[in-house]
Amino acid sequence: MKLFQQMLLAPAALGLLAPMAATASELNIDGVNRYADSQEQVTSITQFSDVQPTEWAYQALSNLVERYGCVAGYPDGTFRGKRPLSRWEAAALLNACLDRITEVTDELRRLMKEFETELAVLKGRVDGLEAKVGELEANQFSTTTKLSGQATFIVGANSFGGDQRVLGNNTDISNSLNPRFRNIANREQGAVAFNYDLRLDLDTSFTGKDLLRTRLRAGNFGSSPFGGPIVGLNATEVGFEEPSGENSVGIDRLFYQFPLGSSFTATVGARVRQDDMLAVWPSVYPADTVLDIFTYAGAPGAYNLNLGSGAGLWWTSGNFSVSANYVSANGNFGSSVPDEFDGCDGKGGIGNECSAQTGTAQIAYTGTNYGIAAAYTYSSGGAGIYSGNGTPFANAAFASADSTNSVGISAYWQPSNSGWIPSISTGWGLNASNSGDEGDFDFVDGITTQSWYVGLQWTDVFIKGNAAGMAVGQATFVTDTGDSDFDANDSNYAWEFWYKFQVTDNISVTPALYYLSNPLGQAQRVGTNDGFNNFGGFLKTTFKF
Repeated sequence: MKLFQQMLLAPAALGLLAPMAATASELNIDGVNRYADSQEQVTSITQFSDVQPTEWAYQALSNLVERYGCVAGYPDGTFRGKRPLSRWEAAALLNACLDRITEVTDELRRLMKEFETELAVLKGRVDGLEAKVGELEANQFSTTTKLSGQATFIVGANSFGGDQRVLGNNTDISNSLNPRFRNIANREQGAVAFNYDLRLDLDTSFTGKDLLRTRLRAGNFGSSPFGGPIVGLNATEVGFEEPSGENSVGIDRLFYQFPLGSSFTATVGARVRQDDMLAVWPSVYPADTVLDIFTYAGAPGAYNLNLGSGAGLWWTSGNFSVSANYVSANGNFGSSVPDEFDGCDGKGGIGNECSAQTGTAQIAYTGTNYGIAAAYTYSSGGAGIYSGNGTPFANAAFASADSTNSVGISAYWQPSNSGWIPSISTGWGLNASNSGDEGDFDFVDGITTQSWYVGLQWTDVFIKGNAAGMAVGQATFVTDTGDSDFDANDSNYAWEFWYKFQVTDNISVTPALYYLSNPLGQAQRVGTNDGFNNFGGFLKTTFKF
């Protein structure tokens, strides 16, 4: 029943069904007729001089007058809304509105008759759609699982420059025996190559609030110009996540995420990554654009994206969140005792010196278009930053240290509308490595490394849907050598520039350029000639389905 019908019938019914029995002599029909005749029909609520917008029933009365035309006023232009309503006045008002409803119903019947043919066609189409939907439901892959995927093609190359010699100062060694490092790098990683990356996500929900994610991944970047054999040069985004080797499909993610009450979310997985278990990712700069250096919110030590067996929990309340998680990259191994010659190679388990483990805690605050987060990560057993996200010296410090304590502070802001002002993402990280009391790697004890970045992104550039961006920063580099007897001179600056053409909703083409000023850092023996640098570019095409 319509709302206005309920409003009208309620007082009328209460009055007509009252326990007071009305006799024929008490029901003055002439009085009802005189009441009805004394009223004048109105077409706008403004015709009532005694009805103000501040009245609590103003909107309801306005609807009855202007939409249904079944409310009349007194000859003096008043409605007299505060006057008590008698039973016969309620009956007269109800009768007038019900007559109007009958008119509307008849009008609808005439319209249905006039468009009878068109309505029949529409009904046939709806029936056909229902049949197709039923067929799809009967043959669908799963009632609880959604399949999505992304395929990426990359065509590009690297170019290397500088006069750095392999052995440092070349005064005592002939040039034929001491080639420039750029020549070796160009020979090993200077070819134009065409590579791919494929990801298939199977997302399953059993309750509508939980998530079981299975990701299949394959690619062939291991020997490409962007993930090749020279340590320190495999810096692009797609060069490190091929779980089963080149051109082999492997399980890249397998974890289950579910709510605990209204504020907590738990995650557990046999193959889960650190960032899968964080309530907030403190960056809006695209993580899959060009250099992997700019993927870690400026702090590759704190946000090292360790991947393996793990579990985590996060809590949210309003704009605040707190996250904690643990990941063991070698959590699937059964032997935890290091080998005398191979160390922890092929060893692991959970919670031991060969686990390659990380424990992370994050606190974050997010607003409508901004966010800030602080994170702390303890890593040990060989866990650390991915190769390419630090200089060789910094990578060695992570890999060789008994433990590393890392902190990161990251933030972002984005404008409400597209324009000349870009979104801004920035972050800074600090890491302190310790080697313990004994071992072959005491030289890393007390080494401090740092990193930072600033990423800018413009949306709807030139054409709606297109985007452009650039980032600058330093991959993890040594700033303090601790107990070592040499000075730190390990810096390496990185830049990237890109423009994304959104060809369709599912296809984009992104040309990109990047530059690394000193990818080998301190390992290139600064002071012996003019150093070593890396310039590269590629064309990336992304298909989402």
